[in-house]
Amino acid sequence: MAVPIQSVVRITTRRLASDLDLGKDALIDILDLAAQMKRAPSRFAERLKGRYLALLFEKPSLRTRFTFELAIKQLGGDSVASAGPVAGREPVKDVARNLERWTNGIVARVFSQATIDELAAWSCVPVINALSDKFHPCQALADVLTLREHFGDLDGLKLAFIGDGNNVAHSLMLTASRLGVHVAVATPRGYEPDAAIAAQAEGRVTITNDPREALDGAHAVYTDVWASMGQEDEAAERVGVFAPFQVNEDLFAQARPDAIFMHCLPAKRGLEVSDGVMESPRSVVFDQAENRLHTQKALLVAMLG
Repeated sequence: MAVPIQSVVRITTRRLASDLDLGKDALIDILDLAAQMKRAPSRFAERLKGRYLALLFEKPSLRTRFTFELAIKQLGGDSVASAGPVAGREPVKDVARNLERWTNGIVARVFSQATIDELAAWSCVPVINALSDKFHPCQALADVLTLREHFGDLDGLKLAFIGDGNNVAHSLMLTASRLGVHVAVATPRGYEPDAAIAAQAEGRVTITNDPREALDGAHAVYTDVWASMGQEDEAAERVGVFAPFQVNEDLFAQARPDAIFMHCLPAKRGLEVSDGVMESPRSVVFDQAENRLHTQKALLVAMLG
């Protein structure tokens, strides 16, 4: 018997500026809908028919741009993309009010969280944060779907994030912890996650400077680049500071024997992760990349469908 298409997502927002804009019920519904879309994509082929989205990219993009463009097209809609600064020639608030007249939604990958917040404040159509310096909610959605696929129930899992307390760490703390995952973040001293963001996490979160403490009992080991876009001038210094936090075979072995390895990509092999761990059978980095497509499709339908 065919599984009925999920028609209701308990979402009460027209913006996804940070992870907390989605309630826990909405998170669960989006994950369930994404799983349905992954199993039977053709059943959702016209959910965004006649809808058009603006894609704004201040940063270079492979996964974000391809998965959003494909998601929109596979749902029957279309998009127009722009690369370069959102503001400059005119204020962000004017950009927002132009785009709302032409499109049904805005997806923005930007340097500053303030840009996302201003777009959302001035736009009457949905605004989705596709990455900012503070948050990466779309990545976190794909990550928790990947965890659920590999372990079933999320409740009681432990995810160890090793490296820089960056936007991905922030989003995992806010999203995964609300779904029952213990998120342990291990960073060098001075590179911890933003304390104000960590304080907003509603579940179990541990912040430490000891990677082995974070990995103890971990079901998933996650890392990211040590210097994000916009931090290139710090890259050389960070190599020395972060070297003890490389996820190599020795460090990975400190987690559970069935632990999986995760990375949002792109990866700097030989820096934050060894090539051996990246290519290990326990690496699920390309599952995460694929799931960006499915969770973003679910998110688009929830906000625009």
